[in-house]
Amino acid sequence: MNAQEMWDHFVQKEKITGHYEAWRFGGAPDKLAELVLAGTKTATASAYPLYVQEGQMLPQEGSYSVILNTRDEAVCIIRTTKVYSRPFREVSAEHAYKEGEGDRSLNYWRQIHREFFTQEMNADGLTFDEDMPVVCEEFLRVYP
Repeated sequence: MNAQEMWDHFVQKEKITGHYEAWRFGGAPDKLAELVLAGTKTATASAYPLYVQEGQMLPQEGSYSVILNTRDEAVCIIRTTKVYSRPFREVSAEHAYKEGEGDRSLNYWRQIHREFFTQEMNADGLTFDEDMPVVCEEFLRVYP
């Protein structure tokens, strides 16, 4: 099922109208989407400077996203419940736990995200540092 088909099923079932974004998680899209489906992953984080560099809007509370796998198949729909920004070094253990990855510890989160953000920032000609703002997003899986 593609993103539009899943969205159409969702809005028909829930009797709502609205818009959605379709995207995949970075790093390990299939694994992270499975964590969302399992209810383990209820948050994500992204590098704020990349939003600025690419002229993208930040996620908005109440917005819907269709999460895709690496084959561009729709896996699930989430609704963003909270968005805030923190310097990388100030991201909390609670947020790391909500991301649901590895052992869910802040140390694991920092290690994985330091590597990922460094790679992503370098690809766009930017430099990662621990004072860099991170966009922290919390969400609920709403479909299926």
